[in-house]
Amino acid sequence: MDIIFLHDLRIETVIGIWEWERKIRQTVAIDLEMAVDIRKAAATDSVDDTLNYKLVAKRLQEFVGESDFQLVETLAEKVAAIVLEEFEVAWVKVRVNKPGAIRGARDVGVLIERGARPGAG
Repeated sequence: MDIIFLHDLRIETVIGIWEWERKIRQTVAIDLEMAVDIRKAAATDSVDDTLNYKLVAKRLQEFVGESDFQLVETLAEKVAAIVLEEFEVAWVKVRVNKPGAIRGARDVGVLIERGARPGAG
């Protein structure tokens, strides 16, 4: 299985458990690795035969930008579900970073994998 990736997609959203966080928009950074078979696209040289990462990015910008979750864990699960269901990938790895959430750390977040493992068929 091949991997198409999208790294450091930055989106402003409402996220957090603290009252002050519920009143502001914060930036989250999303990294995706998506398992797809790119052989047909490579043979045809057509975007119609591959996972269009621009469409993935636009969909997630819309969804995350309008979301209002308390936990990055919830956001990561919802992002994974969108990619798996709407873009029909076999497997996805989602990293959601919340830059500046912990003083002294560049960022914190979660990393999840959902769907079949790459190369599993």
